[in-house]
Amino acid sequence: MAVRSVGLLLLILFTGMATRTLDAHHSFAAQYDRTKPRTIAGTVTKIEWQNPHIYLYVTVKDDTGKEAVWAVEGATPNALYRQGWRRDTVNVGDMITVEGWLARDGSNLLNMGSATTGGRKIFSAPAQQDDSNE
Repeated sequence: MAVRSVGLLLLILFTGMATRTLDAHHSFAAQYDRTKPRTIAGTVTKIEWQNPHIYLYVTVKDDTGKEAVWAVEGATPNALYRQGWRRDTVNVGDMITVEGWLARDGSNLLNMGSATTGGRKIFSAPAQQDDSNE
């Protein structure tokens, strides 16, 4: 009886983990609008270096001086690592300019196409294919 209960518990646990992984991945076209490019520039306030994508949080001032925090979705840590990024490539407090595409829901969310800090380009996404059929 105890072995059966442990087996059932493990099955539920692994099924839940597999479902979470599938929910986390999304199609670019489902979340972002390639016809709405945007460039933001501001100060990095937070970094989440984790799978499936890293996130940078950037405080941006508009023309009136009002601040807004933007979430910038980057590539996977592995893809960034292959481009030369390390955990200290971008730090809290760095000034950064990000070019990317706006989220379809109108939130302050941007998919990173390129990033520049300290006068040098630190990221440039490979040419993206239209994945609207995913």
